[in-house]
Amino acid sequence: MKTIKVVAAVIADDMKAPTRIFATARGYGEFKGGWEFPGGKIEPGETPEEALVREIKEELDTVIEVGEKIDTVEYDYPEFHLSMDCFLCAVKSGRLILKEHEAAKWLTKEELDSVDWLPADRGLVEEIKKWLFLSH
Repeated sequence: MKTIKVVAAVIADDMKAPTRIFATARGYGEFKGGWEFPGGKIEPGETPEEALVREIKEELDTVIEVGEKIDTVEYDYPEFHLSMDCFLCAVKSGRLILKEHEAAKWLTKEELDSVDWLPADRGLVEEIKKWLFLSH
């Protein structure tokens, strides 16, 4: 089975004491309408962090600061294996303009389960609940 390496940005309202996380609904393809953390494929020669900065600039017209790695999600879809490096991020500049997504929301810890996450992102949501909101 083919492995696809991707990166995902868990964009928080505050990297030190986050209260809300940015989620997007996929605007195209087989999983259109499913909720995910924005990001995309790592290009040859890029670090995961560089790929994330580029993808968020392309998808959301926003420059982000990439913080620490939260987790690497390994997930088997029927056609491929997904390996997704997930990083805590914050907005440096820009307004999170949706170019490829059909919707977006800022979610509190209590609201994280209110959207229909894509299969690979579900495990990450559980990790985020444990990891991100420890201070609350």
